[in-house]
Amino acid sequence: MATNRPILPYARQSVSADDIQAVVEVLRSDWLTTGPNVERFERAFAEFIGIDHAVAVANGTAALHAAMSAAGIQAGDEVIVPAMTFVASANAALYQQATPVIVDVDPATLLIDPKSVEKKISARTKAIVAVDYAGQPCDYDALRRIAEPRGVKLIADACHSLGAEYKGRKVGSLADLTVFSFHPVKHITTGEGGMITTVDDEMAERLRRFRNHGINADHRERGEKDTWRYEMESLGYNYRLTDFQCALGQSQLYTLPERIARRREIARAYDHAFSGFARATPLGVAAEILHAYHLYVIRVFDRARVYDALRRRGIGVNVHYLPVHLHNYYRRTFGYGPGDCPAAEQAYEEILSLPMFSDMTIDDACRVIEVVAAEVEDHAA
Repeated sequence: MATNRPILPYARQSVSADDIQAVVEVLRSDWLTTGPNVERFERAFAEFIGIDHAVAVANGTAALHAAMSAAGIQAGDEVIVPAMTFVASANAALYQQATPVIVDVDPATLLIDPKSVEKKISARTKAIVAVDYAGQPCDYDALRRIAEPRGVKLIADACHSLGAEYKGRKVGSLADLTVFSFHPVKHITTGEGGMITTVDDEMAERLRRFRNHGINADHRERGEKDTWRYEMESLGYNYRLTDFQCALGQSQLYTLPERIARRREIARAYDHAFSGFARATPLGVAAEILHAYHLYVIRVFDRARVYDALRRRGIGVNVHYLPVHLHNYYRRTFGYGPGDCPAAEQAYEEILSLPMFSDMTIDDACRVIEVVAAEVEDHAA
């Protein structure tokens, strides 16, 4: 049965009057890019995480690429990546001419499985990408125990987990390099944008050069030194983030705690309802973590039918993700196929992402629960 009610999307941005004013002030200023707001946003972000360095870039994929470069990933290297993630997590290794090695996930949480990592790690492995799927931090202690004795870099893809915590430590401070995204569906947005955090001074400097064509000083820095001189010291890209985007990001950062609190409130409502469902099962949540709930994912039987039915009834569910190794490019190029990552493959047949964003109300959540119950539980009767 179709509905005339507005569709409730799985995610959407939230932009306040204060956010708009922050952008307008920059548009009226002398600096639209490579100006003071970039550094201000970076400093505020680093202070929020409690870390030394935060480097802003054009988007989350650029952040992944920059992290691979700063970690020294190059041709001949291997980079371990979980199957259940957006393709950019693996593609970034290819940008550095390295080989992504796709591993399976834990069937309860859909996070990278440390046992699968140990099976696939080799002398050529130079980095492990830990993807905080849906907003839940990975088991960073277990991954550290694998990576550190081998001199392997740990890169956290935290594009889903800004505001999450692992054993009392904030995401962004748990890996050698941590990558964030500010796409509109994320916890805060800059339209498009990304950030990399690290405690390593040398890697931070590499990141700053990498986003600016490999050049050792941007326009503002040259102006402050009253010089026209600069040098390209390495191969880089134009991955800069503009000042007005950074102003938006910093304004949104102020309200991040409230945004996260609302997401957790919606998640609690879902958790309470689905604890009594037999045919709509939420993902597992590990002990000693605070979940950021970029996504709220359930597993259902007959997913294709349920997806279509919920969309018809105005519930904008989505699916995250087709496992990386099943994409045509990875099958053609690396010979991957069904059976290589069975836990991720089984999950893909069952997962649905329900609406989850900070402007949702409890009434919105109740509407979702009611429709899921009708299409999953009642349909099975």
